[in-house]
Amino acid sequence: MTEAAVSASAARPVADTTPAPAHAPHVKGAPGRLRALDGLRLVAALMVAAYHYGGRDGAVAEAWGGSPRFQFPTLHGLFAYGCLGVQVFFLISGFVICMSGWGRSATAFVTSRAARLLPAYWAAVVLVTAVFALPVVAYDAVSPSDALVNLTMLQQPLGADRVLGVCWTLWAEIRFYALFALCVVLPGANRRRVVVFCAGWLSASALARAAHEPLLDLVLMPGYAPFFIGGIGLYLVHRDRRDAHAWGIVAAGFLVGQHQAVRELWNAADPHAFAHRTSFGIVLVVALGFAAVAAVALGLLDRVNWRGLTVAGALTYPFYLVHEHLGWVVIGALHRGLGVPSAAAFALTAAAMLALAWLLHRYVERPLSPWLRGALGRTR
Repeated sequence: MTEAAVSASAARPVADTTPAPAHAPHVKGAPGRLRALDGLRLVAALMVAAYHYGGRDGAVAEAWGGSPRFQFPTLHGLFAYGCLGVQVFFLISGFVICMSGWGRSATAFVTSRAARLLPAYWAAVVLVTAVFALPVVAYDAVSPSDALVNLTMLQQPLGADRVLGVCWTLWAEIRFYALFALCVVLPGANRRRVVVFCAGWLSASALARAAHEPLLDLVLMPGYAPFFIGGIGLYLVHRDRRDAHAWGIVAAGFLVGQHQAVRELWNAADPHAFAHRTSFGIVLVVALGFAAVAAVALGLLDRVNWRGLTVAGALTYPFYLVHEHLGWVVIGALHRGLGVPSAAAFALTAAAMLALAWLLHRYVERPLSPWLRGALGRTR
């Protein structure tokens, strides 16, 4: 992931959190949500928000009326690590996509993904386009043609301007879904096929990096593959913690993933960098992300079962979609318009975006996702 790509930022997309099948060796009792994973998703989203609000320069500096390094002289360096929330999202995505794709047909898998991602995404594209078109908003809106293309989620390969800065990660997610559906779900998910898929993809992604071939990079995503693969390995661990192959997949995902993250995000050589992320700091954040998902996989966080975490998980995706660009508008209104101090403006903006996320979940996702799932299901 390049620095430019990270500045557009992050992560992801939420998936179903249906638990592992009851035959998994350590699963006890009736199926239930992995609520700790819901909470972890929100933590990753807030990391990305911290990066967008105070961990970089660019458009957010216009919102603050100056570089965030002056607004947050102590914390801006820590906020710069928030871009690694993307890697945590991809790790969680590997876990939950393997979990949700197990035992499903390819049609059911694609239907579930479309119904989960599209309603909130469409609403976010329309909302951000409308807000940026207002005369009082200083940011440039994309052209009507590009805005319409954005509704397809194909704006990046088509070279159109993006309405949502974070949508680049959705393009990575879609490519992951396609690979997983073709190689695992379509022929029928089983442990052996998943292990072979992970080993093959990780090896091929390393070769793609060495080949410097754009098409291979596009398909195999060497910068992101280790995190998706590590998450898949952790789901296999969730099914059977004694599975040595699963642990090997997790270890390989971490070792390659931390290298890719350092390669792309370590900026010590750039004298003009907003903040200097250290290689140790990058590796530490990646390690903590793996450790957190591993704790969920091993059942160490089963006691973290608060119902509020389910709400947190539901808000993560719509929050992730709207927080960046609309957050800048709110920051400008609060800080430059009303003179609200930086720390308070930061907190109030995050709270406002969470409130907007709840509205999108309640009035867009809840009615439209089941409808879309049913409509797509009737086409089979």
